Amino acid sequence: MKPAVQPGGSQRFGAAVRRLSGAARNLPPVRWTQALLVRLGVRGLRGRTAVIAVPYLWLLLFFLVPFVIVLKISFSEAQIAMPPYQPLLHWAGDGLADIRLNVNPGNYVYLFEDSLYLRAFANSLQVAALSTALALVIGYPLAYAIARAGARWRAILLMLVILPFWTSFLLRVYAWIGILKSNGLLNNLLLWLGVIDHPVVMLQTDFATYLGIVYCYLPFMVMPLYANLEKMDLSLLEAAEDLGCRPLRAFISITLPLSTPGIVAGCMLVFIPAVGEYVIPALLGPADSLMIGKVLWTEFFNNRDWPVASAVAIALLLVLVAPIVYFQRLQGRASGART
Repeated sequence: MKPAVQPGGSQRFGAAVRRLSGAARNLPPVRWTQALLVRLGVRGLRGRTAVIAVPYLWLLLFFLVPFVIVLKISFSEAQIAMPPYQPLLHWAGDGLADIRLNVNPGNYVYLFEDSLYLRAFANSLQVAALSTALALVIGYPLAYAIARAGARWRAILLMLVILPFWTSFLLRVYAWIGILKSNGLLNNLLLWLGVIDHPVVMLQTDFATYLGIVYCYLPFMVMPLYANLEKMDLSLLEAAEDLGCRPLRAFISITLPLSTPGIVAGCMLVFIPAVGEYVIPALLGPADSLMIGKVLWTEFFNNRDWPVASAVAIALLLVLVAPIVYFQRLQGRASGART
């Protein structure tokens, strides 16, 4: 009699996955989350806490751990080796008492001593602030028009806003090179219309940098504004009209204040990535443009000074976290005042 064929490792693994997925389908969401946390070794969580614990674990894994690694490197010293930085902990002997902690805060002091980094920070903040303002000026009317459009056209207009995300970010930036260069589409069109007599230099300028940032990040401004404007109660505007309020005054007094959360969310979504932008200034901007993203790339890959580059990244993160915390507190106070 032949012995029964034992299932292989892949078959046993597939059967275990099917049993686990079948059991998960029979559990409500909270019970499923609790079962997952028990598998991970986390016990004693109930109800809403168990559901919230999963995104917090995700945040811990994909944000806090890389942040701690970069923070550790920022306090190291550079060396010509692989990796190009010295370890913080180093054993001088064989016992635990011989552990030496080599902390080098000089990387952060160097950021304030060299004016290059301060100018790069200031220029990046200026470019990001102006790009955010331009995106708001363009995105607010667009989001308002979509929110007030009919149900049939609203879906089409939203799809047109999201459509650029279906192509690669790098390809969209390269497309602007073909449009803005001296023999590109825009110059040829202006020459054909007789608006200009000779090609205008638009590529490798600050204009091209602002144009690229606004174009690429405009959907991040439009979507939060649309979500806020679409759910606004239109009866408030009707009541204002019945009381003799003109449309412009009604917009300033009612629509604009009620859309403040969408404005803040859209500005944050555009401003934060625009500060550290590297691809757009490198491809569309002038060669001597001083952006913190280009400084980071130079420190990491050209100078191979990972500790200073990590210090720049941590300083940039602190600069961006401050306005986020400030606006969150303002929103918390405003929501508390409304309740």
